[in-house]
Amino acid sequence: MKRTFPESELIINADGSCFHLHLKPEQLADKVILVGDPDRVDTVAAHFDSKECEVSSREFHTITGMYKGKRITVQSHGIGCDNIDIVVNELDTLANIDYATREEKAEHRTLTMVRIGTCGGLQPNTPTGCFVASVKSIGFDGLLNYYAGRNQVCDLKLEEAFKKHMQWDPIKGAPYVAVADQDLINQIAQDDMVKGYTISCGGFYGPQGRILRADIADPEQNEKIESFEYEGMKICNFEMESSAVAGLASLLGHRAMTCCMVIANRYTTEMNTEYKDSIDTLIEKVLDRI
Repeated sequence: MKRTFPESELIINADGSCFHLHLKPEQLADKVILVGDPDRVDTVAAHFDSKECEVSSREFHTITGMYKGKRITVQSHGIGCDNIDIVVNELDTLANIDYATREEKAEHRTLTMVRIGTCGGLQPNTPTGCFVASVKSIGFDGLLNYYAGRNQVCDLKLEEAFKKHMQWDPIKGAPYVAVADQDLINQIAQDDMVKGYTISCGGFYGPQGRILRADIADPEQNEKIESFEYEGMKICNFEMESSAVAGLASLLGHRAMTCCMVIANRYTTEMNTEYKDSIDTLIEKVLDRI
């Protein structure tokens, strides 16, 4: 039986667009590039051969166009997994709900989503400037715990091993391990990207072990994270969205992954603030491979 979604749950604007993104179903391509910074949408779209539409609303900036014969949507999501909850859910509604009838479509449409971002490296083999592909993402944000079926799309054994290693304090909420689409990892992350685990943090300062004027609960957090190893793979980087991207995509039947350029190495305490030009190399790789 088809599900029908009431106005309070599926909020459609007067012009027929989804509530936050202000995007209409016909404006969404099957291939989607996700970026945090709204200005980076223009950086990605500068490579397009043509542009068919552009929409902006708050931090959500969208351009759909053609790149070497491929129709691609580039979509900004802002910072944090809470924004990913909005973006991935609304993109899914555009693909899989009939906006005229408010009914779930009989045939599922699968989106391919690749997030291009920046991150902090945590290992000697993740210096500033290198590219990291998130094979599995440990979510500190708790987002996926609000959805039924989270256990079916998460690596539960890795979750338990990580919590044991960290001596995890349950007051922080339960971390979850979202798994990126393996075929997409193989397609996008070739021998020029470091593959590993990623931690998606619920903030930039305390959750990532940065100490300014407020002390953090576990001063040894980052040392524990850096030393964790499971099935021959280590935690390579910190960022703030990959767990929600991979987890929600899996729940909704889409293919997704995240690849980031390291702009800070927490292991060596190095930082590169002049990264905006060099990230264009990563953008070109993803556009060519998606």
